[in-house]
Amino acid sequence: MLPSTFLTGPLRIILVGILGIGGFLTLFVMYYQSAPSQICPPQPALPRHYSKPPENNSLSKKQPEPDKPIMLLWFWPENRRFDFRDCTTFFNIDGCQLTDDRSLYNKADGVLIFHKSIKHDLSNLPQSPRPPFQKWIWYHVESPTNTIRIPGLENLFNLTLSYREDADIPVRWRLTARKGQGEDFVLPKKDKLVCWIVSNNNPATGTAVRDNYYTELVKHIKVDVYGKAFARFLRYEDYFSTLSSCKFYLSFENSVHRDYITEKLNGPLAAGTVPVVLGPPRQNYEDFVPGDSFIHVNDFPNAKALAEFLLKLDKDDEAYLRYFQWRRNLFAQQHLIQLSQEFIQSICYACDHIGKHKEYRVVHNIYKWYFG
Repeated sequence: MLPSTFLTGPLRIILVGILGIGGFLTLFVMYYQSAPSQICPPQPALPRHYSKPPENNSLSKKQPEPDKPIMLLWFWPENRRFDFRDCTTFFNIDGCQLTDDRSLYNKADGVLIFHKSIKHDLSNLPQSPRPPFQKWIWYHVESPTNTIRIPGLENLFNLTLSYREDADIPVRWRLTARKGQGEDFVLPKKDKLVCWIVSNNNPATGTAVRDNYYTELVKHIKVDVYGKAFARFLRYEDYFSTLSSCKFYLSFENSVHRDYITEKLNGPLAAGTVPVVLGPPRQNYEDFVPGDSFIHVNDFPNAKALAEFLLKLDKDDEAYLRYFQWRRNLFAQQHLIQLSQEFIQSICYACDHIGKHKEYRVVHNIYKWYFG
């Protein structure tokens, strides 16, 4: 046992010093850990699949553009989808905001409804009440022969989109006026006399009239045929060049109805070929193109007489070239030909109409108007 006097000596001084230093160190460590760091931590990394959308990317906008009316595409026709920007690319149309987002139904100025997609019980039509400002557009480009009467469509639509010229939004490829004096027409090189491209030969669609006429015509003149109906497929990129290589093209519609004049007429006109048409009467064709730009089968008593006329024109260059005089003042634009592009024109035209027009009309009986 140490004497008590020893604790009052040097040992006590050492012990007090050690305890003091230990306490200071403890207090220093506690302060350092609690003090805010002066070094900024790194920003959290974004997941690899994420990239910040550009500010001008319309896909990142949840709300519609305030300066454009909205047109809602309720159905994609036959599920053939396309980029909505194609309206600007092909037709310079940008007057509405096209969308297929059904959540915008209550804000949509127009709802485009494809007739062939409507169920017979109407269960796939919009079920919410229609806003008072909204227009429903009946969208149908088939002829009456190929139109199914879906019951219950009375008093639903207030705009129509169709090939019919008396539709609110008529759809077809039209000749346009040249801005200046057109250049002299240069006839494409021809190595075929008569051509025909046809995919549909189903008699249920009204094709019997044209099929019967072709059967008689081919007895008197050679016809180069292409398409699914003849198991001789033609690539899209070869469509217009093939038409150009023919002197005459059979622009035969699958059924005969007023105004039912399709791209089958526009194709040869744009390619530098004379169309031989089968469809509504000559006068109806002349509502849209010059009378000296085509040959109508009704101008001849039968297919044999038509064949003889074509063979005669084949040997008379001067008479043949008269069918292209319209090109001095008018221009035919090549139409879209791919299957995926079939409905672009009509949808874009509807967008253009919604962007420019506020008026509408109530179509009480859609079939009475369409079937006449």
